[in-house]
Amino acid sequence: MPYWLREHTADIAVEAEAETLDGAVATVADGLAATMCDDIPDTGGERFELRVDAEGREALLFDYLDELIYERDVRSVLPVDNDAIVTQSGDRWVVEASARGVPFEAIDAREIKAVTYSDLELAETPDGWRAYVVFDV
Repeated sequence: MPYWLREHTADIAVEAEAETLDGAVATVADGLAATMCDDIPDTGGERFELRVDAEGREALLFDYLDELIYERDVRSVLPVDNDAIVTQSGDRWVVEASARGVPFEAIDAREIKAVTYSDLELAETPDGWRAYVVFDV
């Protein structure tokens, strides 16, 4: 599941593609980690779980990434190796996810301030799913 870091005026964007919605959400989260750290260790760090719900798919992606930034701040870790399961229940969307939290002491990380709604996209394509998210640096 590939992702690409894209320049976006004074910010940075992540574009991700995957065969499934779950994969696209997890892949853009991995892209978020890549915006903060050039060299992510293959090992180390405890896995943690999180659950986010929202009124729509795009709002869910925004809130999920925002929650990862929050977890980064309160746990002092970089969330990597993200897994996500996205479901819809009535008019609510839910992501149940986990990430491996690499301690800041083990990496040289840059700060991403926030996720933005600027140009945010989460769409089904003929080949699967595409996500595009801009982060405030």
